[in-house]
Amino acid sequence: MGYVLAVTGYKPHEIGIQSNNHPQLPFLKRAVKKKLAAVIDDLGVEWVVVSGQMGVELWAAEALLDMKSDLNVKLAVLKPFYHQDERWPDEWKVYYESVCQRADYTDTISKRPYDSPAQLRMKNEFIIEKTDGLLVLYDEWTPGSPSYYIEAAEKKAEYKMYDIMYLTPDEIQDMIHEEAEHHHEEIDNEDGF
Repeated sequence: MGYVLAVTGYKPHEIGIQSNNHPQLPFLKRAVKKKLAAVIDDLGVEWVVVSGQMGVELWAAEALLDMKSDLNVKLAVLKPFYHQDERWPDEWKVYYESVCQRADYTDTISKRPYDSPAQLRMKNEFIIEKTDGLLVLYDEWTPGSPSYYIEAAEKKAEYKMYDIMYLTPDEIQDMIHEEAEHHHEEIDNEDGF
């Protein structure tokens, strides 16, 4: 089997994105897509794996689905437990269902509804164990949920070759500035990431 890449990052509220109309969200999505395409190309990725959580994982899955006609890569959504989206806002439920329906493979790791935080830890460890590398949107100065994935990845890297690649807020800012220069536009960047 070829290279299998896990992708994760912040949930929307962890980076101040309260809705799908946030002015910087299109830039964030383009940065995720650009980085994902580069990693897929560089490493010959055959599968991308996400757990389907709100935020970066669903944005990356959407980006991959948009690029599938140009790339020979498949998407797997490995949900941590049944009804992961049960308490999500309706717009995220629709988004999640759309991604799951278009994925090449979906399954649930814990074959029951949520009953313990241990299911989330088990999901991180399972996905890291089944993959060759992790692409993560993370900034060490902004702690959040991606740190649990990184911890599992670093643990695996101690005994087996495992790539940990980052998409940083600085890369996103650079892309925003490049696009602004390219389009000669002023982009309000006070909110930051």
